[in-house]
Amino acid sequence: MATARRTTVVLDEIELLKAEEEELEEIFRTSPPGEIPKGPMEGTAVLPWAGSVGARLLAVFVGLNLWRGKLFSPDGHLSNRLTPLDLLAVVGTVTVGPSQLDGQDCIVVDYSRTSLLAQGVRDEIRQAAPDLYLGLVWLFGHKVGWFTLRVPGGGNA
Repeated sequence: MATARRTTVVLDEIELLKAEEEELEEIFRTSPPGEIPKGPMEGTAVLPWAGSVGARLLAVFVGLNLWRGKLFSPDGHLSNRLTPLDLLAVVGTVTVGPSQLDGQDCIVVDYSRTSLLAQGVRDEIRQAAPDLYLGLVWLFGHKVGWFTLRVPGGGNA
């Protein structure tokens, strides 16, 4: 089976924040699942519809005030890191499974059995670069957003 070639090279998180929707899909399709992260990961919302400057400003606002990333536990669960207080909430289960985008393996975060608030949410994650993951958010089977996760100190936003 031939492996798809990536046409967009991901150097860092800034490249993902500048990317258009089609570029994000291409990067996601051609990225491997990578290893399931361990411990805390810094998160950034990726908003391709807001324009590059607007997307970066909104991503910074979200990161400072709302969603800060995820904390991966060795037991196959994660918690989302929320608010400047870094509160842990919205627990999900973490497995490797097929992506709803292309049927290929990815890291799947399923909230359907662990969170009333996020019951219809499914995150899919693939490693876009060393220490950097690209995530896709599904809500009741509809693609609704993108995010990045990076190892603390492993990249720049």
